[in-house]
Amino acid sequence: QVQLVESGGGLVQAGGSLRLSCAASGSFFSISDMGWYRQAPGKQRELVANIGSGGTAHYGDSVKGRFTISRDSAEHTVYLQMNSLKPEDTSVYYCNAWYLNYLATSRNSAWGQGTQVTVSS
Repeated sequence: QVQLVESGGGLVQAGGSLRLSCAASGSFFSISDMGWYRQAPGKQRELVANIGSGGTAHYGDSVKGRFTISRDSAEHTVYLQMNSLKPEDTSVYYCNAWYLNYLATSRNSAWGQGTQVTVSS
């Protein structure tokens, strides 16, 4: 199994920046896609950004041009640099990873516990 631990959330003023980190640990054969989702109260969880093992990234429309996802595959860590933050970015941000289990017999998804990002106007 994979455990994901997020860090870097907090309170920031509109226009400011934050950097989220998510480190994967546990027993697994390999990790493929890693990404970030967010969920605000009363709303569905939405994709913020994800990145494949080869470095190809995809972004949600609302964050394109402001957020950048990156990863350190050797350290099984994914980062989300968030710039020009807006109050509507306020949400709980969740890390996600797809991985092959220890025996490489099944592909599974893991979620972090979430980290709160609050952007004040």
